[in-house]
Amino acid sequence: MRLVVATCQVDYAGRLTAHLPMATRVLMLKADGSVLVHSDGGSYKPLNWMSPPCTLSEGKSEDGRVEWTVTSRSTSKGLDDTLRILIDEIHHETSHDLGIDPGLQKDGVEKHLQELLADHPATLGEGLTLVRREYPTAIGPVDLMCRDAAGKSVAVEIKRRGEIDGVEQLTRYLELLNRDPLLAPVRGIFAAQAIKPQARVLAEDRGITCAIVDYDALRGLDDPTERLF
Repeated sequence: MRLVVATCQVDYAGRLTAHLPMATRVLMLKADGSVLVHSDGGSYKPLNWMSPPCTLSEGKSEDGRVEWTVTSRSTSKGLDDTLRILIDEIHHETSHDLGIDPGLQKDGVEKHLQELLADHPATLGEGLTLVRREYPTAIGPVDLMCRDAAGKSVAVEIKRRGEIDGVEQLTRYLELLNRDPLLAPVRGIFAAQAIKPQARVLAEDRGITCAIVDYDALRGLDDPTERLF
């Protein structure tokens, strides 16, 4: 990545036109070819940018100042989008090889919810115990297979946000699981941090129980200070 702090003027021409008058800004040139223009305000969004694939050429303006021209082919109309950066003065410039980024690891995603609920299944229903995580079926694994206090099978589908698609997914699992005489009857629990009203109506119409999961409270049940190792 190349970072340049410069007093510059930026002009964009393409699907529309945009102009940034002369001011001190941060110019970011990333390894993927993208070019971004940032100010010291305006939150995290760049003032203007060019997404890859694009080409950068460095030259001189008529008055001898450094000028960058970034060109990209617009897919919508087959025209060139052009970002011209006229640099009056460079205050600082540096380059860094950041290497391969491992990607964003989110806290509270479905995998974490599944792990916590597997450790504390009774938070979904009194007397509920875990049989297996990722219970295999012909159409994919059920997040949790449990048994209730009466010994009956309970399939649990876990989502961060409960929507109609999640209810449909659990419905398909239940239809398949209830064909197995060793498991049937199998009822379902649809667990999520938030469930949309339409999804709740559909789930309840199909006999599926909805459970709201308080992630922070659930995580608090697992106190690392109480572990032996």
